[in-house]
Amino acid sequence: MAMNDFDLKPLPPFRLDLTVWTLRRRAENAVDRWDGHTYCRVLPLPRGPVEIAVRQYGTATAARLRVAVAGRRLSAPLQTAVTEALDRLLGLNVDTTRFHQFARGHPQLDELARRFYGVKPPRFTGMYEALLNAIACQQLTLTFGIGLLNTLAVRYGKRIGTGASAVHAFPRPDALAGAELEELRSLGFSGNKARAIIELARQIVSGELALEALAELPDHAVLARLQALYGVGRWTAEYALLRGLGRTHIFPGDDAGARNNLQRWLNLPEALDYQAVRKVMDTWRGFGGLIYFHLLLRSLAEAGYV
Repeated sequence: MAMNDFDLKPLPPFRLDLTVWTLRRRAENAVDRWDGHTYCRVLPLPRGPVEIAVRQYGTATAARLRVAVAGRRLSAPLQTAVTEALDRLLGLNVDTTRFHQFARGHPQLDELARRFYGVKPPRFTGMYEALLNAIACQQLTLTFGIGLLNTLAVRYGKRIGTGASAVHAFPRPDALAGAELEELRSLGFSGNKARAIIELARQIVSGELALEALAELPDHAVLARLQALYGVGRWTAEYALLRGLGRTHIFPGDDAGARNNLQRWLNLPEALDYQAVRKVMDTWRGFGGLIYFHLLLRSLAEAGYV
């Protein structure tokens, strides 16, 4: 093992490829990178950015991850910081046993769970990143929204390397707090989205908004607090609950793509609205977010990504 490598043991079952695809969602994602074998990302840590590269060894039921860190000598605090980030990004310690046990009693769900056995529910590195992802993708195709996030990372994210080989981290709030509205508009963001991003970053930097403290609150309180923010509606708030706080019982019912995935999977004759999604999810109460991720993988498989 190299000096800057260390191993992690995810809670089984675990498959890196499936989990990374639920995180990155599109092949164009330049922040969460995947070459078919290795997951790479730049982490903008307080002492400077580092690039991590993760590979899986072993089967889904006995997986080991080899983590390589570039950009700084691997110390104990650095290894801890990288491990904590990967634990969120890849859901390393999420126990999916109850989901698989439940699925066995529902044949259609069981087929889906077996097909993507080993996927873990990913989370972004924090609520700030979850909200920015949601804001960028509001009322747009996912491909276009991820393209906007790529441009944001290139312009404001910490960089490792130069020229064509440069890779960028997701931008930190302090980088965006000083941005001007027209700067973001020049990158393709609408005026409302630009304002939402800048206001969010400024409130975090000023200390007015403590997003991570929301983890201590129940769903309804988090939703109310988030929807009080400029540019954050019900879909954005529910998306952040799932992908930011790891509330895996949440199926974002306003997500048009997810609703379409659900309709196709269940072979329903009519399109679903928010209330119809809630009614359907009553059958699988407690596992809505996990079903959301499995259906995302199903759609990615249909598109030839997985």
